[in-house]
Amino acid sequence: MARSSTRMKWVVSMFVPLILLHLVLAAPEEDGLVPNGDFEASPSNGFPSEATIIEGPSEVPSWKSNGTVELVESGQKQGGMILIVPQGRHAIRLGNDAEISQEITVEKGSIYSITFCAARTCAQLESINVSVPPASQTIDLQTLYNVQGWNPYAVAFNADEDNVRLVFKNPGMEDDPTCGPILDNIAIKKLFTPDKPKDNAVINGDFEEGPWMFKNTSMGVLLPTNLDEETSSMPGWIVESNRAIRYIDSDHYAVPQGKRAIELLSGKEGIISQMVETSPDKLYSLTFSLGHADDKCKEPLAVMAFAGDQAQNIHYTPNSNSTFQTANLNFTAKADRTRIAFYSVYYNTRSDDMSSLCGPVVDDVRVWFSMSNRLGGLGFVRLGLGVLGLVWLLL
Repeated sequence: MARSSTRMKWVVSMFVPLILLHLVLAAPEEDGLVPNGDFEASPSNGFPSEATIIEGPSEVPSWKSNGTVELVESGQKQGGMILIVPQGRHAIRLGNDAEISQEITVEKGSIYSITFCAARTCAQLESINVSVPPASQTIDLQTLYNVQGWNPYAVAFNADEDNVRLVFKNPGMEDDPTCGPILDNIAIKKLFTPDKPKDNAVINGDFEEGPWMFKNTSMGVLLPTNLDEETSSMPGWIVESNRAIRYIDSDHYAVPQGKRAIELLSGKEGIISQMVETSPDKLYSLTFSLGHADDKCKEPLAVMAFAGDQAQNIHYTPNSNSTFQTANLNFTAKADRTRIAFYSVYYNTRSDDMSSLCGPVVDDVRVWFSMSNRLGGLGFVRLGLGVLGLVWLLL
């Protein structure tokens, strides 16, 4: 009996660590950097003293590489050009048709957003493709949104399996095979679609749910074109234009309410929209906060707001007591779903460098039954009471 008990303890002691290891390995990625997402983990042979092409598929810890992939260091030069490393000391450069990939554990059926920092180098038409097969999106890096030369971007995907492959690829082909985008700070965040408020038809109208944001980065996160409302880094909303919009936080910008908002860039080339549920022939009011991000953006600032077949140009009027104001647009719904949308009227830049793109801030977007409907109802009640009173007097 003692021998059987000892054997049982030995079996348990062998299997418990294995079970715990399996649970750890199977756990979905936590919000934040993916393993070695900042490329600061040293390769087995140490960091190179200058740009070095990755020879093996696993030279970069936690990543697999294919093609001309270089591990670069901050301040490093290529000819007369200084290579930009967005954060920290190291980053990855993807040459012609090169890619890096990593297997990540997620929760099947959930929506995730990938935030990453990218900078262009010497290619004429530079872009980067981000995919979690079968989903794929190519992001144009040609537009310089600021003078720093790099930006955080975010894309979203729907997890079809518990284990997926995250791939970053340079789809370009240049005469110089080393030309290509620099990649750094790759993070993941599981997204949740907020419940629709009882008194508001807009989902995520306060923009509090969105992609991962780096606390030590004061540049916000760019949301590029995305026409799929079911898979969006900002649940409920789509970006239906050629240029990106900027997702901003209250740590680095003036935000009308809460911790998050959006900043509209590039005039008509930066449009954000949502289809909201409405009742045909009912009168509604679209209200929102319009403001200045306090990022030295040159005025005037204005938005074009759309609700169904109505459109209105609304200018931000500076106020010494506040950086934002409330705007509204009344409309009559024509169908059971109505499109609301916003874009910046002007192409604004910052006053300190005259180049970095900026624009008006939009927050706290609401669509509700117009008060005139309620007042109209009260009018009929008052009329009815008046008629009853007149009848009573005649009697």
